[in-house]
Amino acid sequence: MEQYEPDRLSAAQVAAVRRSLSTGRGALTRRSLLRASGVGALAAGGLGTLSACGIPPAGREGDAPASDDHSAEEKRVAFSNWTEYMDVSEDEKSRPTLEAFTRRTGITVKYTEDINDNVEFFGKIKPQLAAGQDTGRDLICVTDWLAARLIRLGWAQRLDPAHLPHAFANLSAQFRSPDWDPGRAYSYPWTGISTVIAYNAKATGGKKIETVGQLLDDPALKGKVGFLSEMRDSVGMTLLDLGKDPGKFTDDDYDAAIARMQKAVDKKQIRRFTGNDYTADLSKGDLAACLAWAGDVIQLQADNPDIKYVIPEAGYITSSDNLLVPAKARHKANAEKLIDYYYEPPVAAELAAYINYVCPVDGVREELAKIDESMASNTLILPDRAMAAKSHAFRSLSGKEETAYEEKFAKLIGA
Repeated sequence: MEQYEPDRLSAAQVAAVRRSLSTGRGALTRRSLLRASGVGALAAGGLGTLSACGIPPAGREGDAPASDDHSAEEKRVAFSNWTEYMDVSEDEKSRPTLEAFTRRTGITVKYTEDINDNVEFFGKIKPQLAAGQDTGRDLICVTDWLAARLIRLGWAQRLDPAHLPHAFANLSAQFRSPDWDPGRAYSYPWTGISTVIAYNAKATGGKKIETVGQLLDDPALKGKVGFLSEMRDSVGMTLLDLGKDPGKFTDDDYDAAIARMQKAVDKKQIRRFTGNDYTADLSKGDLAACLAWAGDVIQLQADNPDIKYVIPEAGYITSSDNLLVPAKARHKANAEKLIDYYYEPPVAAELAAYINYVCPVDGVREELAKIDESMASNTLILPDRAMAAKSHAFRSLSGKEETAYEEKFAKLIGA
């Protein structure tokens, strides 16, 4: 019998995983910072691998094993999510939006915060999915690279549009059609993650930093610039500055972006490549400007009025965390009802007010303003049309590309 053999990792790919999990977005808790959207297919196959013996071959996209749905007679749903990624009451004893869902539908939610990073979680569920078994979860929330992998392997169920009227109508345009799930047949985003330029106005002498080109070339910033150790973020933002589309770039385009950053490294323009640890340096002014994750900026600004951010005219990189129904889940229809519930603007606003990430739901602004006017006007939470139009997703990579690109990036940053 043909067997499922996991992908193998190169030394550069293993290093990328370790960077992400130790200092990058993979290391961070939900409300404080962001996690790895960029570890990608390189990590999923190589960590927590299965013994190949006795494991049936993986399916292809759309081949999720048929599953009997018990939603009608079993009014429950099991939802696995990241820590601190759901609204909580002031006394921290309840989850208001989930309880409201149960009151309305009669469906109880077993809500579990058992996702600490994508790689670890994939290791938990892969044996059951590969064996065609129920994972015990009806709904999961994973970053786009892992969502893409689950869909490609046939381990996610196609969603029924008839059960998702609010989601279909209210999904923001910038999240509607990722290359790994065109038309959102298998997934819907829970939140968006944005990479922007941040700077300390005191450290720049009041000078506004508006482009990646300034970060790489402005002599006034020499030795006080930070780039990110997540390949997709740093390369993606540099590609945009070069006038290239991160969703359609070629090998030559990638090499040009690496060369552009290498020049800045050689002349010591870039101080270092960082994970989440750039936050302290930026706040103190040791870094005058850097590439940053939007979730950090919101929190840094609350403590330091000198922290500013800019969306470059050339655009910015965005990724997402996504809701999927695993193959063989027992309560698919109930899970779809829960997805759709979080696309109702009042519910989405309540969630956004608590977690402070990019809300993927249109029509939320008025509802969020009722809760907190400053959040409703914050484009890092609710991008306006102009900002949304500048968002770009880093395209999916083949295994061969992943290996080659990570090796080149590792050499650049000295990993």
